[in-house]
Amino acid sequence: MNLGKKIKEMRNQKGLTQEELADRCELTKGYISQLENNLNSPSIATLTDILAALGSNLSEFFQEEEEEKVVFSKNEFIEKDSDGVLWNWLIPNAQKNMMEPVLVELTEGAATSTDIPHEGEEFGYVLEGKLAIRLGNKQHLCKKGEAFYYPASKPHFIFNKGKGVARFLWISTPPNF
Repeated sequence: MNLGKKIKEMRNQKGLTQEELADRCELTKGYISQLENNLNSPSIATLTDILAALGSNLSEFFQEEEEEKVVFSKNEFIEKDSDGVLWNWLIPNAQKNMMEPVLVELTEGAATSTDIPHEGEEFGYVLEGKLAIRLGNKQHLCKKGEAFYYPASKPHFIFNKGKGVARFLWISTPPNF
């Protein structure tokens, strides 16, 4: 960890000059400059005083923030092929998130397994082909360029109702795949 850089970032976020921070901590502007340029190391007591003046504390200061991954490439997708259904989980470990996007490809006549009623909602967008969504005792048709959305409170499954391959983006919240 670069202590000086982090102190400088915090000071700038608070809109303070080195002199203003030094005054609040009963230190010199030169000392703050040396800290920020990593030419000097503060004692724990001095660092605690500086952090208090910056509205923070030792625990927050040393807490490492994990960089959140935002973009995922195709080589990170998790693929599973099962009985004419090709599943591509687009976000690795999405089970820990609020929703789980999956790219699904159904060969002609293939279907997903029946999903028992559960908490949550499901959304899909058909990229290619024609689907039938079975919700309880009702069937709903959905073709390329159309979307579907339903609460997952009834038994449900999706099958390819057209000729050739059907592809769709399926998002479930909470994750259940």
